[in-house]
Amino acid sequence: MGRGVARRLAGEGAAVAVSGRTPEKVEFVVREIESEGGTAFAMKCDVNVRAEMEGLVQATVDRYGPPDILVNNAQGGGGGERLLDSIDDEVFLAAYQGGPLATLYGMQACFPRMKERGGTIVNMGSSTGVMGDPGFAPYGSAKEAIRGLTKHAAREWGRYGITVNVICPAAISAEAQQFRGEAPKQWAAIIKQVPLGYLGDPENDIAPAVVALATDLHYLTGATLMLDGGRCLLR
Repeated sequence: MGRGVARRLAGEGAAVAVSGRTPEKVEFVVREIESEGGTAFAMKCDVNVRAEMEGLVQATVDRYGPPDILVNNAQGGGGGERLLDSIDDEVFLAAYQGGPLATLYGMQACFPRMKERGGTIVNMGSSTGVMGDPGFAPYGSAKEAIRGLTKHAAREWGRYGITVNVICPAAISAEAQQFRGEAPKQWAAIIKQVPLGYLGDPENDIAPAVVALATDLHYLTGATLMLDGGRCLLR
């Protein structure tokens, strides 16, 4: 997801800061962007650590000036598939540290720089949280907390011209592709739940919504966009 969004934003002319805990991955994305004529830099950052998030934002400001767009894509913790009665404090708290708290760190780091000129914040939710998929309570609950945080920020920061929205994506990834090869029957059952019949491409199906939120959809805030091929219909 991060790679797809970064590539799409760079292709639309944005100067992009790409961060992650594994430098090699983000450096690879930067090389891709630069080879296609875009502007980007990579920085190691653990979103679980407030000081590292603040350092990332400051480094971005030093290079490019105040940020116009923040995409909170990373999500840590969750503990994999576990039934509710077997979940301990450590697993649940890890999901919240790597989800809503990490998202808050990014938002708070960007807010003083966006306050005077407006901006776009895009947070990542999940249909797992909206629907309540069995076995994923820590992850799903953390993602729903991100949706709650988004609504509060939209109310408080709208006066500054800052929009804050959530995207709930269903996108293909390297891990998903591996799972498809290892468990074709389970994969078929997952795809059967998606009316459009496939998981979206991060760059071509999900990232365009980020671009739209930062450009044409400037009057939309506090909203949840279900980019999941129709798997979850909000009601």
